[in-house]
Amino acid sequence: MISSTFTICFLTALSNVAALGPAAVNLRTAANYAILAKSGVSTVPKSVITGNVGVSPIAATGLTGFSLTVDSTGQFSTSSQVTGHLFAASYSAPTPSTLTVAIGDMGTAFTDATGRVNPNFNNLASGAIGGLVLAPGLYKWTSAVSVGSDVTILGTATDTWIFQISGGLSVAVGRKVVLAGGALASNIVWVVSGAVTVGTGAHIEGVILGKTSISLLAGASANSRLLAQTAVVLQQATVVN
Repeated sequence: MISSTFTICFLTALSNVAALGPAAVNLRTAANYAILAKSGVSTVPKSVITGNVGVSPIAATGLTGFSLTVDSTGQFSTSSQVTGHLFAASYSAPTPSTLTVAIGDMGTAFTDATGRVNPNFNNLASGAIGGLVLAPGLYKWTSAVSVGSDVTILGTATDTWIFQISGGLSVAVGRKVVLAGGALASNIVWVVSGAVTVGTGAHIEGVILGKTSISLLAGASANSRLLAQTAVVLQQATVVN
């Protein structure tokens, strides 16, 4: 827990300075999706997704557990689990080319985020960041990162965070990433070279750029986007972009 006095002092100090943190990562057209993956998106019903879902280069067979209804245009499908549209490389034009661009933009964003240099924080807490308060900045870990107890991301609505993780990222059962001071999930980027696992009933804030898989276990939730270069696995999860 952080004290109200600490929060007030922190925000007062920020009020007279420009936005803090690294330059924002440009997601380009990948930002049009709550979930975007190359090798598939699966759900154990009933998940709740607000935003579009896209898979490419895999076909619509890579969208499993959604009980898809293909639109009359053939360009997208719908599902009772998704407030938005589901797109796949096997759907009618212009969907395949649009997805190709989005997948490319996802890769460009990953390369950008992983390529940032001169971190403000290097191997903080040896990757065990549970219980910490994370100020705006560029963070780098050469190992895995775990959230074993609630962690707070504290800053204003214009501040930014990039978390570069060479290993995997795990959020323990029931644990949460919490925003404070007006910080926005859209200004937070977790760029993870290993697998990402958000445990049962856990919650994470921020864009996840995953080199491999992203899994949200039963009752887990994420606020922002899941962008994976392999697969996204949902088990009765909630995703809001």
